[in-house]
Amino acid sequence: MGDILSIVTKRLGLGLVTLLVISIIIFFAVELLPGDIAQAVLGQGATEDNLAALRKEMGLDRAAPVRYMEWLGNAVTGDFGNSLVSRKPVSEAIGARFSNTLFLALYAAIIAVPVAIILGVIVALFRNSVFDRVANVLTLTSISSPEFFLGYILILFLAVKGGFFPAIAKLDDGMTLLEKLDRTFLPALTMVLVVVAHMMRMTRASIINLLASPYVEMARLKGVPAWKIIVKHTLPNAWAPVINVVALNLAYLITGVVLVEVVFVYPGIGQLLVDAVTKRDFPVVQACCLIFAATFILLNLAADVGSILTNPRLRHPK
Repeated sequence: MGDILSIVTKRLGLGLVTLLVISIIIFFAVELLPGDIAQAVLGQGATEDNLAALRKEMGLDRAAPVRYMEWLGNAVTGDFGNSLVSRKPVSEAIGARFSNTLFLALYAAIIAVPVAIILGVIVALFRNSVFDRVANVLTLTSISSPEFFLGYILILFLAVKGGFFPAIAKLDDGMTLLEKLDRTFLPALTMVLVVVAHMMRMTRASIINLLASPYVEMARLKGVPAWKIIVKHTLPNAWAPVINVVALNLAYLITGVVLVEVVFVYPGIGQLLVDAVTKRDFPVVQACCLIFAATFILLNLAADVGSILTNPRLRHPK
């Protein structure tokens, strides 16, 4: 138990250092943008008094390191400043949008994870068969296709021609859960098609690698059925890499949804980030990027912890 806590503490420390470095990059990347930020926000018709007032409000009259330390200290407490467009706290705008993104990611994960693991087991059971080859072709096609392309294909066939689901995933406060599931099915399916391929191929590779182990050969010599060998002998030992790739794909579902949300006009944090970039609302851009980075690092940490807990060799490295 002490070894596990030590490893988790080290990974958490590395994650915090990584997040600190990313925060520096995010803040000073905005500082390095060409031109006057205040002029870009207010436009060419702004007066000098208005420009000076906005520079003072944004803290542009102070040194960049001082403003970074103040911004970082406020961000730790959840205060990302005020939006330059709406003049409202950034945390209020991000809160609802981030919950929508989490809902979409959870929706896709509930579908993708069991489907990927079951397909990976079936493909490993029938490896080198026609089913295995067809599955490999389909997964490679899915991995190679950009998310926005898959989204437009689904809109064309399932929304425009078929009329089964709405093409725009616009949410309202008065919607029931079933209405939300129906409205967000196409963006969730787009993300499922991408992540299922990765998880299925990892599950297949892990199981096939374990099928060459001596204990599996012994089980075969004893006459154990092939499905029982996979379910009872190989799958439990394949959990470490499978959990790792599942956690990484969950991180993608949350942080890689920007294009999907834009295609389906979904009111998530990815859509908010794109709108903020278009309007040059830099406090919102910085907050969204920092939240994406923190989420990705946290889920990577969860993947490491899951791999450690399911692999005795990682729990006892000595």
